[in-house]
Amino acid sequence: MFFNKKKVDVPYASVYFKENAGPLKFNSVEIRDGQQSILSTRMRLEDILPILEKMDQVGYNAMEVWGGATFDVCVRFLQEDPWERLRSIRRVIKKTPLKMLLRGQNLLGYAPYSDDLVERFVAKSAENGIDIIEVFDALQDLRNCETAIKAVIKSGKQVEGGLMYTLSPRHNIDVYVKIAKEYENMGVKVLHIEDMAGLLMPKTAYELIGALKAAVKIPIFLQCHCTAGLAQMCYWEAIQAGVDGVDTCVSTLALGPGHPPTESLVAAVQGTSRDSGLDLNLLGEISAYFRQMRLKYKEFETEMIGVDIGVLQHQIPGGMLTNLETQLKGMGAYDRLPEVLKEVAIVRKEFGYPPLGTPSSQIVGAQATMNVITGERYKMITKQTKDYLRLMYGRPLGLIDPELPKRRSVMNNLSLASPPICLKTILKNTKWNAGNLPTAMKMFLPTPCSPI
Repeated sequence: MFFNKKKVDVPYASVYFKENAGPLKFNSVEIRDGQQSILSTRMRLEDILPILEKMDQVGYNAMEVWGGATFDVCVRFLQEDPWERLRSIRRVIKKTPLKMLLRGQNLLGYAPYSDDLVERFVAKSAENGIDIIEVFDALQDLRNCETAIKAVIKSGKQVEGGLMYTLSPRHNIDVYVKIAKEYENMGVKVLHIEDMAGLLMPKTAYELIGALKAAVKIPIFLQCHCTAGLAQMCYWEAIQAGVDGVDTCVSTLALGPGHPPTESLVAAVQGTSRDSGLDLNLLGEISAYFRQMRLKYKEFETEMIGVDIGVLQHQIPGGMLTNLETQLKGMGAYDRLPEVLKEVAIVRKEFGYPPLGTPSSQIVGAQATMNVITGERYKMITKQTKDYLRLMYGRPLGLIDPELPKRRSVMNNLSLASPPICLKTILKNTKWNAGNLPTAMKMFLPTPCSPI
């Protein structure tokens, strides 16, 4: 029995932690992915600014404050200038590097843009206060990351490569190691594993981090969501395997479809070789502030609180699930959510098993919903589905069902080129002025009063 085991006088750290792993680093994600996962990204700048000075004192490795859905929500729902939001945050944060998430060739939108717009957007992001840009592609077609990565390097800022974790017959540790090596060869300085749906298993976390640490020399960070209740166990296994850092939120904005709580992990590594040195009392004060914010924005809070083990089957990230709920409620068809979840898994398989990150999650989710609501699969095909099947978004790792591109509505203009080649260079020989650009492009420019 376990209680009869002889005591072994060996230091805890030498048993559980990789040698020379060093203090565990923490990225704060409350301002971006934290509130995106829990509060539908509805926190206004006036409620963000008061807590920033205190957060700057924590000693985070970085604070993720921009990119992802924050840009879109500022424009569409909050009527805020996203560029002014960034500059306002930068004016308060003096010590901690500011980070953003960039969807490769898709920038912060839902379709690929031309190379020159990507280059200009990256340059403006750097000039307006961003220090670290994590670049990823939802399909893991790294051709879609080349321009953005080069642009970040040119700007003098740090570039990270986002590795989208998912489960499928086409995804395994060898595939992830290959992607990591490609990122390293492209010049990224940090590899960031994104487990956006909370699918990673503790055993796999240990094996994955071990394999990646053996394959690349750059630091490795891990972000998991708590949807399936596995994230904290995965973090602990990753910490033992030598992961350099993790993404977390203070406890009052954690768990559910969100992230593991910062305070718990800080406490867990105290007194070990991986002790972060972060102050739990200070974190407690920050957590108290976000408790009030969670109450203030309660109307936007996701209903997916607690553990959803069903995510291991449908693999839908929390943010995507919230969007599906909202859409179906608007159609008066919320009772059909279980059908849509089953259809998402089928469509994803037919689409070549893309990881369900933006924009592939929106494409798969919209088509699955259409298939269920119309009562006939692919009776109606969204424009985004057509573009996806034409490879306008890039190539998935899996094989697209060969029957889908044969449908009359999608077979025209099938292209095998990378998305940047397929698109016209919209800014060529055009003065850089928002008034000269298509509406879809204007949101990615600083406002006229902004320094451009």
